[in-house]
Amino acid sequence: MEETLEYFNQFDGFDRFDFPEGVTRVTAGRGGEALLITGSEKTALVDCGMAYCAEDMIENLKRALGKRKLDYMLLSHSHFDHLGALPFVRQAWPDTVTVGAGYAHKVLGNPKAIDTINTLGEDARRKFGGEKELVVPETGFNVDRIVADGDRISLGKEEIVVMETKGHTDCSLTFALEPQGILFLSESTGVLAGHEKMHITILKNYRDCLKSAEKCRNYGAKHLISPHYGLMPDHYNERYWELFVATAESYREFFCDLFRQGLSDEEVLEKYAQKHWVGGRKTTQPQEAFLLNAGTIVKVFKKEFEAGRSS
Repeated sequence: MEETLEYFNQFDGFDRFDFPEGVTRVTAGRGGEALLITGSEKTALVDCGMAYCAEDMIENLKRALGKRKLDYMLLSHSHFDHLGALPFVRQAWPDTVTVGAGYAHKVLGNPKAIDTINTLGEDARRKFGGEKELVVPETGFNVDRIVADGDRISLGKEEIVVMETKGHTDCSLTFALEPQGILFLSESTGVLAGHEKMHITILKNYRDCLKSAEKCRNYGAKHLISPHYGLMPDHYNERYWELFVATAESYREFFCDLFRQGLSDEEVLEKYAQKHWVGGRKTTQPQEAFLLNAGTIVKVFKKEFEAGRSS
């Protein structure tokens, strides 16, 4: 299992990987998480991480499953660091049902999108030290069961409730495990990096992210699991939402101020990279993926800035 990364800070006296009963971290390598939910009758894996460490992740998963099979593969969205290992999972468990949003189904049906996923996966292998040449199975990037807001997936005595949480992508989903009251959050509502520390990657729509945060906040979860980070202390739940709103607003102010100064998109991108491509951030993501996202973020906030000027 991957050790704690310097970029992510622990809360004092709290282990972010000490998940509630029925949730097991089977992550391997850096840059992407994989969490197994073990229900009374069925099992589900929430995301599967990157392709370069798929072999080790699958070994972790086999040990956690024991004699049980993997029934569901749940996709929070269609980015390479969350589903790069999907073809390997499908190869190991051919009967597993891959669950995702309708837009994820569309993305994974696009050969150009698959090429991008595999290219970024290879960049990650070079960065994080994968020694074996990355040969991804030609099939396996697909969604078997398309789900939408409010859909339910039975694991026996437990159910997974699907929540559409757009903003990071148009296919971002949050999964609520009931009756335990656990929310497996999507990146639309931020990535916690420790006490009072968060970053956000809004690739589609700023307002959608705020709506998604409000929806998740109103759910009233007992436990919150932030993508890439893990579990946070229950007493921090309400502060998490306050921190998200404050962080989102700080991003908006940062970009709008630069656009007010008349900076070009390229200059704004450079300022953003200077601010955010620093320190431990470099240990969690290939630079190619960061810059790809950063360019999109600039466009999103430029649109938000222009909408504000015209209103």
